[in-house]
Amino acid sequence: MNVADLLTESFGRVAAGVPAVLEGLDETQLGLRVDGEANSIAWLVWHLTRVQDHHVADAFGGDQIWTSEGWAERFGLDLPVEDTGYGHGPAEVAAVRASAQLLAGYHAAVAERTLSLVGGLVDDDLDRVVDERWDPPVTLGVRLVSVIDDDTKHLGQAELVRGLLPG
Repeated sequence: MNVADLLTESFGRVAAGVPAVLEGLDETQLGLRVDGEANSIAWLVWHLTRVQDHHVADAFGGDQIWTSEGWAERFGLDLPVEDTGYGHGPAEVAAVRASAQLLAGYHAAVAERTLSLVGGLVDDDLDRVVDERWDPPVTLGVRLVSVIDDDTKHLGQAELVRGLLPG
C-alpha cells in the first residue's frame, strides 16, 4: 500500500459512512438534538463535509465545491457562505436543516474531488507546506490527517445520534 492508497482508503471509508448514516432519515430525524443543544446528524454531516471541502480546496489551491458548484445556494442556510461550522453554538447548529438527499449529494461531490486529488499523491507530496499561519507550518500530510481525524470523529458522533433515534 502506498500513500495514495492509504488516503484513498481513509477518505473512502468516510464517503461510504455518510450515506449510510443518512439513509432513510427525514429532516425531523436529521435535525434531532438529543439534549436540545447537542449537534444534530444534519449539522454533523454538513460540518464534516464543509471542513473537508474547505481544507482540501485550500491545500490543493482550488475552489470550494460549496460555492463553485452552487451547494451554498441549494442549502439556503441562514449562515455566512464561508461558514464551516467551527465554533457554532446552539443557534447556529439549529440553523443547519437539510434533507438526507442534499447532505449526501454535497458530501458525494466533495468526496469525489478529494479522492481524485489524493489518488495521485506520492510520499514527497506530503511534505509540501500548505499553511504557514502555524508554528510549525502545516504540511499537506498533516492537513490531510487532520481532515480524516475530524471527519471520522463527526461521522462517529452522527452514528451515535442515529442509534439514539426512537424506533
